[in-house]
Amino acid sequence: MSWNEPGGDKKDPWSGRGDQKGPPDLDEAIRSLQEKLSNIFGGTKSGGGGNGGGSHSAFSTGNIMKNMGIIAVSILVIWLLSGFYIIDEGVQGVETQFGKYTRTTDSGLNWHIPAPIEQVEKINVQQQRYIEVGYRSGGSGTAQGAVAVPKEALMLTKDENYIDVQLAVQYQVKDAKSLLFNLVDPEATLKHVTESALRGVIGGSNMDFVLTEGRSEVVAQAKKEIQEVMDAYNSGVQVTSVNLQDAQPPEQVQNAFEDAIKAREDQQRFINEAQAYANDVVPKARGAAARKLQEAEGYKEQVIAQAEGETNRFTKLVTEYKKAPEVTRKRLYLEAMETVMSETNAVMIDVKGGNNMMYLPLDKMIQQKQAMVQTEEVNSQPEIDRRSPKHAPIEEEQQQQVIDRPSMRGREGRGR
Repeated sequence: MSWNEPGGDKKDPWSGRGDQKGPPDLDEAIRSLQEKLSNIFGGTKSGGGGNGGGSHSAFSTGNIMKNMGIIAVSILVIWLLSGFYIIDEGVQGVETQFGKYTRTTDSGLNWHIPAPIEQVEKINVQQQRYIEVGYRSGGSGTAQGAVAVPKEALMLTKDENYIDVQLAVQYQVKDAKSLLFNLVDPEATLKHVTESALRGVIGGSNMDFVLTEGRSEVVAQAKKEIQEVMDAYNSGVQVTSVNLQDAQPPEQVQNAFEDAIKAREDQQRFINEAQAYANDVVPKARGAAARKLQEAEGYKEQVIAQAEGETNRFTKLVTEYKKAPEVTRKRLYLEAMETVMSETNAVMIDVKGGNNMMYLPLDKMIQQKQAMVQTEEVNSQPEIDRRSPKHAPIEEEQQQQVIDRPSMRGREGRGR
């Protein structure tokens, strides 16, 4: 029968007491604890027959103090050993005593007064951290598949146009103490500074400049201003890179802007084609002009030489005319007639010294010979010398005289 059933002995199996009622005795609990400690630290246990007629165990005063001292020393040693800590490479430890900065420790084994007196905050100074302005990549670090944040991305340019800008800033911690004690939220502060600096740079630039050739300049200027502000805050942050992930007009005017870009590209293409054509034609025109000038200079020299030759010839002819006027006059007449008659198709035949039965196509032969001579002259002379017959050189006249000399002689004989 169980102890708590009707008719049982009402004996508590946990307390081991029979009909004892009420809370346990405090003195008994203390004695039980002393016995356990005595067994642990080698205390003596006294038997029955002692004072008062009861048997119980007790510590001597010296043993209790000794054992308590050992316990205290052990706890103190363990507490002091807990002050050792290791700082990894690329990490700085910032020690604080009751919240006040004491020192900064580098990599290796270090010690500080254990908590709660001193504490250590470990900061990774080589880790590349980044913030995003205008978009959220979800931890991927790239703008592909990112979610745009129009409130941050929409910015006004100098020429009063809106553009969506997405920027990523990478930074490191250069001073762990400044990072912990000078800024409440370093990442939020850097983000606000970045957005403010970027809006200032975009607001001072035109839309076309930001979207085309001015990207690198915008990034460099924004990085410079961000670092200057963070240094003024003594934030302990070093900006390592600023990347302009994307810059484009708002989605509402994207199609119109693409048309404008195509028109600008067509304009540039036409300009390039015109420039290429000019580069091809202008040198040729300059070369042709230079050639014409050279040919004109050659013609000038030729005409001058011919005039001087004619002058010398006429001077010599005057001398000969003074010596023999009749012969010279007759010679001049014959040469003049030869020149005149060479331009006609007339054939002169010496009737007295020749035969009446004669049938030759002399006119055709003369024309053919003249054509051959003219062709040779055209091929041998430059383009600028292909001029009218009145400017033909003396050599051509001499050739005509040689061709028609027999006819002139025939006419001279008939005149006689």
